[in-house]
Amino acid sequence: MGAFDWFWKAMGSTAERNNKKSRGVVAAAHELIPALEQLDDAALAAEVRATVRGGEVADKPRFLAGLAVASRRTLGMQPFEVQNQAVLRLLEGDVIQMATGEGKTLVGAMAAAGYALTGKRVHVITVNNYLAARDAEWMRPLVEFFGLSVAPVTESSTRDERVAAYRCDIVYAPVTEIGFDHLRDNQITRRSQAVQAPADVALVDEADSVLVDEALVPLILAGSEGAQQATGQITAAVSQLAEGKDYTIDAEGRNAFLTDEGAAKVERLLGIDSLYSDEHIGTTLVRVNLALHAKALLIRDVHYIVADGKVALVDASRGRVAELQRWPDGLQAAVEAKEGLAVSEGGRILDSITLQALMRRYPVVCGMTGTAVEATDQLRSFYGLHVSVIDRANELRRFDEADRVYATVGEKNAAIVEEIAAIHATGQPVLVGTHDVAESEALAAALEARGIAVNVLNAKNDAEEARIIAEAGDTGRVTVSTQMAGRGTDIRLGGADEADHDEVAALGGLAVVGTARHRTARLDNQLRGRAGRQGDPGLSLFFVSLEDDIVKVGGAGEQVTAHPDPDGCIESGRVQQFIEHCQRVTEGQLLEIHSQTWKYNKLLADHRDILDERRAALLDTDTAWCELASRNPARAAELEHLPDDVKEQAARDIMLFHLDHEWSEHLALMDDVRESIHLRAIARETPIDEYHRIAVREFKDLANRAVDEAADTFAAVNIDEGGAHLEDAGWKRPSSTWTYMVSDNPLAGSGNSVISGIGNIFR
Repeated sequence: MGAFDWFWKAMGSTAERNNKKSRGVVAAAHELIPALEQLDDAALAAEVRATVRGGEVADKPRFLAGLAVASRRTLGMQPFEVQNQAVLRLLEGDVIQMATGEGKTLVGAMAAAGYALTGKRVHVITVNNYLAARDAEWMRPLVEFFGLSVAPVTESSTRDERVAAYRCDIVYAPVTEIGFDHLRDNQITRRSQAVQAPADVALVDEADSVLVDEALVPLILAGSEGAQQATGQITAAVSQLAEGKDYTIDAEGRNAFLTDEGAAKVERLLGIDSLYSDEHIGTTLVRVNLALHAKALLIRDVHYIVADGKVALVDASRGRVAELQRWPDGLQAAVEAKEGLAVSEGGRILDSITLQALMRRYPVVCGMTGTAVEATDQLRSFYGLHVSVIDRANELRRFDEADRVYATVGEKNAAIVEEIAAIHATGQPVLVGTHDVAESEALAAALEARGIAVNVLNAKNDAEEARIIAEAGDTGRVTVSTQMAGRGTDIRLGGADEADHDEVAALGGLAVVGTARHRTARLDNQLRGRAGRQGDPGLSLFFVSLEDDIVKVGGAGEQVTAHPDPDGCIESGRVQQFIEHCQRVTEGQLLEIHSQTWKYNKLLADHRDILDERRAALLDTDTAWCELASRNPARAAELEHLPDDVKEQAARDIMLFHLDHEWSEHLALMDDVRESIHLRAIARETPIDEYHRIAVREFKDLANRAVDEAADTFAAVNIDEGGAHLEDAGWKRPSSTWTYMVSDNPLAGSGNSVISGIGNIFR
């Protein structure tokens, strides 16, 4: 046995020992429930509190039994033994894998209450606003039974509501809101302005999605810098370019490049001599490239939608509108100009943090998902987390059919429509998982042309998702949805009230149809998991074509011999194996991208930690005044007549302004360095090593510059009873800020090629 095999066997046996131990605790808890049921509410709450000693749960069986009794009294929900086991593993800091429909919401609330009873503040991190609001309200009776407080934070929460919520024992919030509030708090100049309060535990729902799939997505805080430069003439010129002649697109569909002929055409249309002259290379050429990117690579109803006269980004991983988010670096303006809309004002990046760096700020991270095992490597490597698999309460009765493979996208899409029509004719409900807005709408149109009524769930109507998903299991329903990861609403057979449960079960339960394989098997399994909940029957079936992106990317340079039927179907074990191989390749690529990107991001994350310590010292002590006074004693003496709190706040404002300004400049510089660092390989230098060398040098200079600039401002700016008048000296913070996300993932496209007219694939 090799060392690697031995390691994994040891890891597996350790997890099994932990689960066996947990099952023993759960069995002991079950024996205690009858006695605890005799207690009144106050006595029961006191009994559970008494199991906590020294900030830890000392009597776990009694603790679990008390939680179970309280759950039944307050929510009418009696936890299964496997749910109690899951609670234990969460309290041990694991990521648990529980199948869809097995009650993760209750498990999360019980574990959060357990952590809160030990004196820890808990952030229950959801993947969208709806789930944060729903789960906080749903689980409130259980939490408040023990005298604990709970509140949600959503995108619509006011500042006062956020301040109050973050000071509760348990906070339900989307990961993006927590991240953006953290970034905004890093711009304050008085501690009283802070929105967030420190938290001890992050309990992450859909943990693999947040901690792995989107781990390296940077959350960005930007500030206003005035109006964007005019883009209308450039947009008009670029709109006349033809692909293949005037510009080309790389194989991955990530970049577009002007050809010599295209550049000459743009120069002629703009009336300039050369895009590459000193006069235009840093301005006009940049805006031409942004307009070209908007035209060639960003497709309406795939990457964004237009609603109420505004461009709204689509979160590709969930098929939802990404609220209050926008593209950086003038790209937002380019897309707005392309669509003929009013162009937004420009801005500069004030601060950014990746989800991975944000999660690593919590002393304790744990989580739950339906598909954690496949992400074991990443969870262990990047967070030091272990995975515990929790058995189903009822045996799985879902039938997972082998993939239907077709030669072309057109033949595959025709077969999808036929299969859905055939299933629908029996009355069996169908849930179809598509990859983007355009595909969902094209498929819905094709089905409606066959006389089949369709409910569509995508970024254009995600506010209705709870109702649509809740009814998706009713007789004769056909629901077409974009990415199902994180939808968070169970699909019950027979509708939300399960009135026709037995009838639908007799028909075979919910049928799940995937229109293409995802880039990871986990995303496939998340879709599959919508069928067969809690022992119900169900069916899952995926369609694949040899023209799908996963085959193009994962099978690049490889050939497979196929002999399709007249309808294009390929029945070959070898081809099935090739599809599995392509998916494993894309998964490997994603892991490598994650690993390499984290190496670049980690140093900036370390720098951020140092910056945060410096900011805290400036905010919470008289460090700013002491440092500036020691640099310029004469100026300090001039201000001696002012109250100490005025002098200290003036010094604090000055030093924080320059520290924040230099950090913003540092982020922009390191972004530029990263864009060009690959060129170091030509000089036989290792790019990552060179990046680290530059980052360390520049960060040291940042710290020195911030203090020097602050000292100069301290000497020159007007300081009186009203504080330091920085704006009068031209030192002005942004008048407005906004947030957005940027994906570093080059494989986050749709299942079918987004470049080749996806809007027409079902017509």
